[in-house]
Amino acid sequence: MDARQQQMLLDLKLEQPPTLENFVIGANAELVERLRGLGGTGNFEALYLWGHPGCGKTHLLAATAASAQSRRPVLHLPAAEAGAELPLAPGSLLIIDDMQQLGAEAQIALFRAFNAARFLGLALLLAGSEPPLRLGLREDLRTRIGQTLIYEIQSLSDDEKGAALRRHAIERGMLMDPGVVHYLLRHGRRDLPSLMAMLNNLDRASLEQKRPPTLPLLRELMQTSFDLDKE
Repeated sequence: MDARQQQMLLDLKLEQPPTLENFVIGANAELVERLRGLGGTGNFEALYLWGHPGCGKTHLLAATAASAQSRRPVLHLPAAEAGAELPLAPGSLLIIDDMQQLGAEAQIALFRAFNAARFLGLALLLAGSEPPLRLGLREDLRTRIGQTLIYEIQSLSDDEKGAALRRHAIERGMLMDPGVVHYLLRHGRRDLPSLMAMLNNLDRASLEQKRPPTLPLLRELMQTSFDLDKE
């Protein structure tokens, strides 16, 4: 296998598009129901999500955008790309990720969006790496964000991650060693997207090399991934 093929094999991107249905809910059931509701044209809620890297924040934002776009206009963008104008049609759902990166002009535009939300029928879904009080934003905007519905995305337990990985393997038709999931949980990255991506890599490697998805093959993949990360 050449280097390009190897890099493709170890690409940690998920194969399935993110949806609210394929998000592993864990202790986030109330949050997910709120996000489903944002698709409704009569919903004017403002939510703020935060959590550590790998908690599923990006998945939830993309899934909410995809779920809502058939029912209302959606503007979904990272904070770094937001400018002095936010082109919001009446009834829109505005989704902004990485709020800690929001520039000065975009902060003014978002504050105006808050003020116009009821008049225009807007819903807002904002997300960042910290709770609102820790965001380095102008005080009036930080105060408005602090008045939204605030959710910290709750991490999955190891048992919940293990159940999700086993279900994912069954859906892919994988017949793997029982110890594969246990080894992944002990030695893999802690976030579920990376764990599932490594499971996908194991499945692809098994098919390409015509080897069963066993612990020795998983160890080879994880060692190769570790070596690539060091380069």
